[in-house]
Amino acid sequence: MRKIAIVLSATAAFAAAGLVGPRAAAGDRLPNVVIVFTDDQGYADVGVFGAEGFETPNLDRMAAEGRKFTRWYAGQPVCSASRTALLTGCYSNRVGIHGALGPGSRVGIGDGETLLPEIFKQKGYATAIFGKWHLGDHEKFLPTRHGFDTYFGFPYSNDMWPQHPEVGDRFPPLPLFENGRRVRIADEHDQAMMTTRITTHAVDFITENRDRPFFLYVPHHQPHVPLFVSERFRGKTRRGLYGDVISEIDWSVGEILNAIKTNGLDDNTLVIFTSDNGPWLSYGEHAGSAGPLREGKGTVWEGGVREACIMRWPGKIPAGTECDTPAMNIDLLPTLAKLIGAEPPKHPIDGLDIWPVLAGEPGAKNPHEGYWYYYKQNELQAVSQGTWKLYLPHEYRTLEGRPGGKDGIPAKYGSAEAATELYDLSTDVGEKDNVAAAHPDVVEKLLAFAEKARAELGDNLTKRKGAGIREPGRLTDAEAAELEAIHWPNGRPEKKKKN
Repeated sequence: MRKIAIVLSATAAFAAAGLVGPRAAAGDRLPNVVIVFTDDQGYADVGVFGAEGFETPNLDRMAAEGRKFTRWYAGQPVCSASRTALLTGCYSNRVGIHGALGPGSRVGIGDGETLLPEIFKQKGYATAIFGKWHLGDHEKFLPTRHGFDTYFGFPYSNDMWPQHPEVGDRFPPLPLFENGRRVRIADEHDQAMMTTRITTHAVDFITENRDRPFFLYVPHHQPHVPLFVSERFRGKTRRGLYGDVISEIDWSVGEILNAIKTNGLDDNTLVIFTSDNGPWLSYGEHAGSAGPLREGKGTVWEGGVREACIMRWPGKIPAGTECDTPAMNIDLLPTLAKLIGAEPPKHPIDGLDIWPVLAGEPGAKNPHEGYWYYYKQNELQAVSQGTWKLYLPHEYRTLEGRPGGKDGIPAKYGSAEAATELYDLSTDVGEKDNVAAAHPDVVEKLLAFAEKARAELGDNLTKRKGAGIREPGRLTDAEAAELEAIHWPNGRPEKKKKN
């Protein structure tokens, strides 16, 4: 009887998601889900999104066999905040995570939050993360404490280690984690082989779990600086080291797709590819491209938050199609929960079920009133509805038209001030023509929408405290001292002053 109940539960979940037809077999199982999440990859760093100087044949094939999303957004334009949004279905400032958490951070993802792998665990999924975590590096914050069965990778960004020329010795050596414990300190060989090793782990995981549903999260450490690539991909593109790195990531996607196909899982696996934020433009030749979009990482202009996104699921997501309906990473958790018949989190989240948009259903619309764009320490910097995007007064970094740096050394950003500015993204994707004066009614409507954000999540720019924010996880003094001793056994060095 128990086995029959499980089969009926799985079939009911499919029916609730609109995936079970009258001819569905009784033994159909819940779908596998794979999310490949790159680090600092620009909107135009995929062939079908306009890449130049390198090719991405596997991602292009994925788009031909799936659906390309041209208005897909990160939750924030920076590492930890963006990953928090993806994994919790919340704007990251709702759950108290801002910016990029450094080594030894006293805050991390809270125990009370429900993450994507915990959604999948409700339905008996195998879960794994191979790559960058960045939601806190104390053991209480690690992936295996938050729904993942297995974890391999670095706990934070590539630039948070002593060998990076801009860091010096103020950060501790970069630890390599496997299944919740530090196995050793990474060296340059570990870095160069990381994309290959992540891919090997991912392929093995797919093969080992081919007879049960699985959730696989592959957050690559690249192309975040400092750039590393294996020898077999070094010097293979016209774009230099950055192009070589993307070429290797594309190979990785191909290996994952091949493993899915080889194990007979093609028709039962949803694969999602996107990135955490736009390119880190100050690094110049070591950075990607946002193409026609304005600015990059560290800003809420389109180049900082609009990401290349491709989804593939033969028979469920229409092949060779393109979607210009806006959507955001916060929407994946509720969408996937509904898809597998799992219970959504009991606390408030910000994402909504967008399956009709993903599946290309006729007349499908985004269910949101619009989206909010926060950055820094809880600053509401922009809001959008449909094709309209309104920027609120704030300071942002920019190269002011100057080129980025060379050889891994960044150029210095300047600073600029945004006023109350309105852009119609349907005709002005580069955000060059501020039309606020011509559309006062739209400005007024979006300002009212911004007030909803401030009431719910607050806004440091207007000194507002939100009613709906939750505390992050925090270390006790003893836990912080323990982590400090692991990172800096001889004491934390002073931060080096920049000239």
